[in-house]
Amino acid sequence: MAVNANAEIFKALEMLAAEKEIELDYLIEKIKAAVVIAVKRDMGGYDDNIVEIDPAKKRFYVAVRKLVSEEVKEPYEILLADAQKYNPNAMIGDLVEVPLETKEVGRIAAQTAKHVIRQGIREAEEQHLYEAYQSKEHDIVTVNIVRIDPRKGNITVEMGNTETILTKAEQIPGEEYKEDTKIKVYLSEVSNTERGPRMIISRSHPGLVKRLFEMQVPEIYDGTVEIKSIAREAGKRTKISVWSKDPNVDAVGSCIGAKGIRVAGIVEELGGEKIDVVKYSDDPKEFVAAALSPVNVISVEIEDEEAKSCKVTVPDNQLSLAIGNKGQNARLAARLTGWKIDIRPESGFYGEDEE
Repeated sequence: MAVNANAEIFKALEMLAAEKEIELDYLIEKIKAAVVIAVKRDMGGYDDNIVEIDPAKKRFYVAVRKLVSEEVKEPYEILLADAQKYNPNAMIGDLVEVPLETKEVGRIAAQTAKHVIRQGIREAEEQHLYEAYQSKEHDIVTVNIVRIDPRKGNITVEMGNTETILTKAEQIPGEEYKEDTKIKVYLSEVSNTERGPRMIISRSHPGLVKRLFEMQVPEIYDGTVEIKSIAREAGKRTKISVWSKDPNVDAVGSCIGAKGIRVAGIVEELGGEKIDVVKYSDDPKEFVAAALSPVNVISVEIEDEEAKSCKVTVPDNQLSLAIGNKGQNARLAARLTGWKIDIRPESGFYGEDEE
């Protein structure tokens, strides 16, 4: 193929790579693989046909290998007389390299390689998309709602140059969504599949609360205050335990903010979801007592340290508060601490045991 023709091809490839934001080397690798397939299919040739694409040397060279035979029965065979036009020393049984003419290469590219090349470009775009969002995995991204499926309740959102689904299961129960509005979602997983990048986004994941606190609380962002654990029932209540590396910094106070302004911003973002911020402690008794907030716990008795089970005594008039609506407060406290919590009222506690 003529050098000028090659130069034009490579210029076109460079423009295409820039337009699609794809690495030129990656694009050329995919196109090379496409041409190999097309040449094998259309031009016959033996197994190891030659396709060289070198942008530095502006070289685009394609050749097929043919088996020198006494008679041609297969597409990959060539008569001795024809083979010696390419290699004067060729003999029966040898493989000879037959360069393709410019028009032949052009015909292949035009008629057979277009689809495969488009597939290569699509794969390169998908790889670029995967790499772009992989760096945002476990982080918050702002997306635009494109459409809402009224039957299944799934929401299609626009993320950059692609679309993905916020499934009903990953939404905050009871939260209302409108088309053409922006929402914050947690990118919980990015994976590469045969059908392209797969992204799982969520509004109900505990990671969303964690990232919101990191964005809202400078002391968490700079590492002074650490989030130790989160237990969440999306749309209803979240408990988050925090700990300060600096004894002069109040971890809970930092998260709540002056007049509750910091936590209020997060509550608003989550549509009014209640948030309890509690102080983490290495002492399980202190931690369990704090986790049952807003209850004033009278005592915590460790029953089995290995099984991580304990009994908690609370004032009679706070028993229902400690357990919570449908057991929610006790359930979240148990998940936050990792302890099994048996809540008892102050009166009749030992009497129940004696029975």
